[in-house]
Amino acid sequence: MENNLNDKANLKDKAEDLTEDIGDYLETYYQLKVLQITDKAANVASISMASLAVIVLMTFMFLFLGIALGLWIGESLNNMVAGFAIVAGAYALLALIVIGLRKNVVQPFIRNSIIKKTYG
Repeated sequence: MENNLNDKANLKDKAEDLTEDIGDYLETYYQLKVLQITDKAANVASISMASLAVIVLMTFMFLFLGIALGLWIGESLNNMVAGFAIVAGAYALLALIVIGLRKNVVQPFIRNSIIKKTYG
């Protein structure tokens, strides 16, 4: 009878220890997931900020290159309006190409890049 009581007490202690260990495991798992999500969010934010800076710089680069090209072509043709019109036409053609390729090339490229950065 006394042995049976010891077994029950021992079993009760083991169950309490197991419950405590499961609680510790769940708390550690939760903290790990919070850290992983924070790391992913920080990576996405830093990549977004860097990409935004590159986009702004490239916008200015294309702006000034377009002005320089328009001036150069206009001077070569002795007609500034024609020079800038040719550059504007080239940009319009480039925009049409990008618009035409956006569903098959541009959007999948951006989507895959985001997925690689988020899950890779």
